[in-house]
Amino acid sequence: MAETFTGSFTQQEPLPDEAIEAALAVLRHGRLHRYNLAPGEAGEVALLEEEFAALMGAKYCLAVASGGYALGCALRALGVGPGEPVLTNAFTLAPVPGAIAGVGARPVLVETTERLVIDLADLERKIAASGARVLLLSHMRGHICDMDALMEICEGAGVQVVEDCAHTMGARWAGVPSGRHGVMACYSTQTYKHVNSGEGGLLISDDAQAMARAVILSGSYMLYGRHRAAPPEEAFERVRLETPNISGRMDNLRAAILRPQLARLEARCAAWNARYRAVEEGLRGIPGLELIERPPQEAFVGSSFQFLLPGWAPEAVRQVVERCAARGVELKWFGAPQPEGFTSRHDSWRYAGTQHLPQTDAVLAGLLDMRLPLTFSQEDCALIARIIAEEVTAARG
Repeated sequence: MAETFTGSFTQQEPLPDEAIEAALAVLRHGRLHRYNLAPGEAGEVALLEEEFAALMGAKYCLAVASGGYALGCALRALGVGPGEPVLTNAFTLAPVPGAIAGVGARPVLVETTERLVIDLADLERKIAASGARVLLLSHMRGHICDMDALMEICEGAGVQVVEDCAHTMGARWAGVPSGRHGVMACYSTQTYKHVNSGEGGLLISDDAQAMARAVILSGSYMLYGRHRAAPPEEAFERVRLETPNISGRMDNLRAAILRPQLARLEARCAAWNARYRAVEEGLRGIPGLELIERPPQEAFVGSSFQFLLPGWAPEAVRQVVERCAARGVELKWFGAPQPEGFTSRHDSWRYAGTQHLPQTDAVLAGLLDMRLPLTFSQEDCALIARIIAEEVTAARG
């Protein structure tokens, strides 16, 4: 009888007891709004910002309502406006080009390599052709490009980099934490990310003027002095009356839940990578299936897993997805002709306009993805790999 998997690909770990106790303390005193503080109280949001800035080695941090809000806030803080071209990956999730469109700018999509990272040669071409001054770089599904080479290109062309680190909190490139190469970096604390507050986002930077604008944008009114990881008072003098309030603050309840999780981030990253390696080992050498090899400079966080079925016909790829689903393994196909769940191709982002991306299309045509929640054991991951291997082999004939 064929093996089946009975776990859930969307069930996350319970929150740690310390997070639950911290949340209860906030609920008991009722001061959920970040600026509603007792005399002498710093507040959970301000403390979270301070702690995350220290963890990332950044000067400044701002906690906001979602990772998507952080992206839009960063673009606005850099002065991106209507009609302006903004570069981004052709392989990403819809909130990334959505953030560009949301500020009225125009997404310029850059090709993706078979390593699932931005194509640096195409980036150079698109910088020259578009005249863009900002790159919103998505570390999509935790894959980090050669950041040294990318920054050399962008700095040479005068392009500012905003890093989307929704899938790379805790990761590093050549020893540098993900998010510390660009002028600003955005993180998500949505349930399926590396720390969990249901929804939430964090924005870091060493740029005092950009972060001052971000703080005002987030809805600080004139209460920015209550922040502990914000720029000094003088950074706000010029921006405080000319920057619109587009409220997207994080509240003290979510910050209280997150703070204890930051202390566990390194251990959680190691646990994800152990599960990732278990799947990888089970799929290595399967005919017709190509793994994404990770370069030695990339200290990644394997909270999801991707593999390629290069050159496969669409119906054969769909057959693998359906056969695995019948045995309890939930795969997402980024090359599906219509958006499904959180997956979509660039040609479904009508607000981005039609763009010719043959290399990305070829990669996505055979790209399969799955979550690896920490509720899975390594034995579960080995079983999942066996099921995928058997169904890929069967579909290949």
